Amino acid sequence: MADAFDLVVIGAGPGGYECAIRAAQLGMKVACVEKRDKLGGTCLNIGCIPSKALLHASELFAEAGHAFADMGINVGTPTIDLKKLLGFKDEAVDGNTKGIEFLFKKNKIEWVKGEGVIKAPGRVQVGERVLETKNIVIATGSDVARLPGIEIDEKQIVSSTGALALGQVPARLLVIGGGVIGLELGSVWGRLGSKVTVVEYLDAILPGMDGEVAKNFQRILKKQGFDFKLGSKVTKVEKTKAGLKVSVEPAQGGAAQVIEADVVLVAVGRVAYTQGLGLENAGVVTDKRGRIEVDAHLKTNVDGIYAIGDVIAGPMLAHKAMEEGVMVAERLGGVAGHVNYDVIPGVVYTSPEVAAVGKTEEQLKAEGVEYNSGKFPFTANGRAKSNKQTDGFVKILADKKTDRVLGVHIIGVNAGEMIAEACIAMEFGASSEDIARTCHAHPTLSEAVKEAALAVTGAPIHM
Repeated sequence: MADAFDLVVIGAGPGGYECAIRAAQLGMKVACVEKRDKLGGTCLNIGCIPSKALLHASELFAEAGHAFADMGINVGTPTIDLKKLLGFKDEAVDGNTKGIEFLFKKNKIEWVKGEGVIKAPGRVQVGERVLETKNIVIATGSDVARLPGIEIDEKQIVSSTGALALGQVPARLLVIGGGVIGLELGSVWGRLGSKVTVVEYLDAILPGMDGEVAKNFQRILKKQGFDFKLGSKVTKVEKTKAGLKVSVEPAQGGAAQVIEADVVLVAVGRVAYTQGLGLENAGVVTDKRGRIEVDAHLKTNVDGIYAIGDVIAGPMLAHKAMEEGVMVAERLGGVAGHVNYDVIPGVVYTSPEVAAVGKTEEQLKAEGVEYNSGKFPFTANGRAKSNKQTDGFVKILADKKTDRVLGVHIIGVNAGEMIAEACIAMEFGASSEDIARTCHAHPTLSEAVKEAALAVTGAPIHM
């Protein structure tokens, strides 16, 4: 006999579990299908959470070794207990995944363990069990993108998963891909002692980020010891007794250079995880990249089947999936759910952090939008100077006619926290003057946001 539910969510990552919880809060009988042994999906198990734990620990290690003495704090030369460091990361994962399990029990959501296959609209099979449901939400996330001819063994040639659990600090780490994942994990191992080389096919790191931000950030990473091979591609990785030999060629053709490495991290992006879901059984349409096609309400071409997060178009960000999950649950529950795709922040959790929301200068120029730009460096911010954390700046882009904020870009300590102010401002249609006239506590790093807003009209106080 089949079990009957109001909603079955396939996938318990951030989008899936928030969708399930919100639907249960609205009175629905909910089941969530998840094949992992722990809830939380890629983000909590092998993505956002463990990587941030390692970033935090490695940043403190770097500070202890390089910055403490300048402040009169003498601790000697710090050493790494890698096994304990990885244990710290595992504790973070365990605490977060158990938290989701508690929330499922609290909201009476049934966790159905196994792989879900859609047999038809309203029917999901998990092993021998069949779940009957009024609605299905596909929230299966994404998988690591691979390069032809380069086999990931998660030991010497690793994806982001293997890079979170290396048995020792590699002397030489080569990262294929200059995006968020590669730069974050490169930072972790670089701080712990690796010589990091980043190979990027394009002519700039952080594709899609504001060009000025990317250039300045690259300079900061170079000062931290990163070596960059831009406009280049990896054509072969050969295993030898001494390690790895990596063939790197110019992206537009030319002679290859061989770089020796101990570990190669393949970080060229992620692809939608839609295979094996039985989409063809229900007639769900996908695009050329395997992503599920949805309408403005995230409904597929089949009534009663929705999709959210990495399996559909848009930025592959956990918080974007979360917003979508809540939106679908609320619409199914009779509440006016909504996602503002113009205000989805992105953060690179390096040191310093990089954060952005809204349009870049390149996008505004391409769209023919006239704008004013205001920029304020952390070298002129009192708190940053007192903490000796002056790398970076805040840049605000505002419509030339209306002064409405169109984009905010930050490089600096705690940029990922400060970007929330910009998101709230943009969500409420604020102008740069609105931010400039809002009192900010002194001394704080966030005063740089106020000063950048003042700079949009050319009137910063501390410059």
